[in-house]
Amino acid sequence: MTQSLNRRAFLSRSAIIGCSLAASPLMTPLSFASTPGENRLVVILLRGGMDGLDVVRPYGDPGYRALRGNGGISDPEGAVDLDGYFALHPALRPLMPLWSNGQLGFAHAVSTPYRDHRSHFDGQDLLEAGLTDFDSGTSRDGWLNRALQHLPNSQTETAYAIGRDKLSVLSGPAEVQRWSPESDLVLSPQAIKLAGLIMQDDPLFDVAFQKAMAISDGDGDAVATPGTRDDLMREINKNHKQTTGRNRTTLEQRIAEFAGKRLRGDTRIASFSINGWDTHQGQGRTLPKALSRLSNAILTLQETMRGPVWNKTTVVAVTEFGRTAKINGTGGTDHGTGGLMVMAGGALRGGRVMADWPGLEEAQLYGRRDLMPTRDVRAYLGWLLHSQFGLSKSAIETSVFPGVDLGADPKLIR
Repeated sequence: MTQSLNRRAFLSRSAIIGCSLAASPLMTPLSFASTPGENRLVVILLRGGMDGLDVVRPYGDPGYRALRGNGGISDPEGAVDLDGYFALHPALRPLMPLWSNGQLGFAHAVSTPYRDHRSHFDGQDLLEAGLTDFDSGTSRDGWLNRALQHLPNSQTETAYAIGRDKLSVLSGPAEVQRWSPESDLVLSPQAIKLAGLIMQDDPLFDVAFQKAMAISDGDGDAVATPGTRDDLMREINKNHKQTTGRNRTTLEQRIAEFAGKRLRGDTRIASFSINGWDTHQGQGRTLPKALSRLSNAILTLQETMRGPVWNKTTVVAVTEFGRTAKINGTGGTDHGTGGLMVMAGGALRGGRVMADWPGLEEAQLYGRRDLMPTRDVRAYLGWLLHSQFGLSKSAIETSVFPGVDLGADPKLIR
């Protein structure tokens, strides 16, 4: 490599410094979208169909033991009692202080209007679009984006779609900011210096780089070096070797920390997804891992936004459908219907499992196989939007979630 190292050469070697160009804001256009007021909302999409009957276990229902043996698929003896009827999966035990403080809650036996076909793709599309079906010609914009369109004075930092996934829940005309963990360039001061030298002759690219550094929280610190660009690259390589393997935080923790930092500022709405909920087999091994990642994400949000900001925040985690009530022959559960909604946050009036409980006797199951949904998950989401951002019930029922029956106010917010 010579002194004439150009932008192409720099980018072709960018793997050395930990930047994935496929998702980097250096190469991907950035779209920007803060609502008035101080309330915050975080929507987490749990992709794969979370088994709500194993996460919040209705051990007080006599039908549960008949379906699930001695009370759960994984670690039944470790379940944490919540209210004498429901018990929490032990992998979520770290969240119990939130439960004790009224900052954790659940809505059970909920679902979208999606029924019977049980396709992940269709189920997730309808969950994010917030629609009853796709046959009525209604726009497939995400329901969070439609909500933004009803909020006055939304600005470029209002909402963040975070992560690798497309996140259709925020897609639509209202502008939102998008960020992926790969866009956190993790550049050493030497790398920042080198990039600046290379890009200074290309004004458009230099502007893009500066924006990328701003969104990725790069420090941009200057570095004094008497050496050449070759020396700088050697320093970058040395820095990378020193830092590789040192950062053991999970992807979800990084995403949650980034979201929390944005929400401490002008941002009011953030959304990201967590995969790994499709537990057809070996659920006792796979589900605890996914739940630990969800727990880590929620606790990272709390830590990052601690204090007044957390007290204005509600976190809601939703999934495309639940799973079968019975365990299958491979120690897992198959695609089902009724499921669970997880809520947290300092603004939440938690410490309760909300459910119009349908029962688990065979005749009480949906299609004699699934937990019967008794309330539309969109109703809870609609009441959150009404309580936190002042959206009118008519706007929610006709535009944000067309056709939804909001029903009685569950009074989710303090």
